[in-house]
Amino acid sequence: MKKELNRDPDESFAWKPVVAPFQKSNLRRGSWQIVNSIGSSALIWVAMYLVRFQSIWITLVLAVLAAGFQVRIFILFHDCGHGSFFATKRSNDILGFITGILTFTPYQHWRWEHALHHATSGDLNKRGVGDIWTLTVQEYLNATRWKRFAYRLVRNPLVLLLIVPLLLFLVKQRFPSQKAGKRERRSVHWTNLGILFMVVMLSWIFGIQRYALILFTLSTVAGAAGVWLFYVQHQFEGVSWERSDEWDFTHAALIGSSFYRLPRILQWFSGNIGFHHIHHLSARIPNYNLEACHRADPRFEQVKPLTLWSSLRSLNLNLWDEKKRQLVSFRQLRTLQTN
Repeated sequence: MKKELNRDPDESFAWKPVVAPFQKSNLRRGSWQIVNSIGSSALIWVAMYLVRFQSIWITLVLAVLAAGFQVRIFILFHDCGHGSFFATKRSNDILGFITGILTFTPYQHWRWEHALHHATSGDLNKRGVGDIWTLTVQEYLNATRWKRFAYRLVRNPLVLLLIVPLLLFLVKQRFPSQKAGKRERRSVHWTNLGILFMVVMLSWIFGIQRYALILFTLSTVAGAAGVWLFYVQHQFEGVSWERSDEWDFTHAALIGSSFYRLPRILQWFSGNIGFHHIHHLSARIPNYNLEACHRADPRFEQVKPLTLWSSLRSLNLNLWDEKKRQLVSFRQLRTLQTN
């Protein structure tokens, strides 16, 4: 069932004074996050080095743990892209570039694409940049057989969570978009150089084969977790998508973005990004203030949360039905065609 919020124009701006106090960065908290995220990741890499000749299984278990910190480091990178992690642009850009190398993502290029995502999220007329490929029922029915096959393939959970992340972070991110500006293109090239240096050094330290196994394990786990988080943030039961003439920023944030209530340990590793409805209201709120902002106003807590269990149903929601104003599955599509 679709959730409803008051869409009165006066109400659509009522959240601004509520979120304003939480938009301020905190140097102490930000610095501590660098230590407990990048610092912990570095310690795990040291541990993998120390046990590299003793047990490959211990190494791989440590690689899985490192993947958790990789997700958390990406959240720091993400906040820098929004200019929210530190108070100054220079500080955000420096940390963003460094964490971009660590997460195989060009900072300025990603920042540009992600800004487009925030400006168009939930707008059916402006899909295609920084989002999950989503077709309407009618678009799917009108598509060629090849396009339908490709869409079903991408929407397959194994492809979406195992193959797509590897292609995205290891391959696609190495090339700039044709629409990107000079700064964004340079960002891709400089990041590639930084990644090349990091890969060569770690291959020399661990050995090429062992490092390749570590990288594959880490990238698979971290990539799957990252893509899943991004997927479920805008693909869930009760989500709202609108055409441009009906699109509303507040509605798109609170109804078109999920409140993913995770267990505390997963909330920590994912840097509070489960409070995605708050993040889309104000991207200037650093991750360490998102939960406090969510609890600052009862209207935010009225947003129905997703749980780990309920979020799994999102994998079966594949197409947007503009008539029913909801996501439907491929199985439901067959029912719609017969009626």
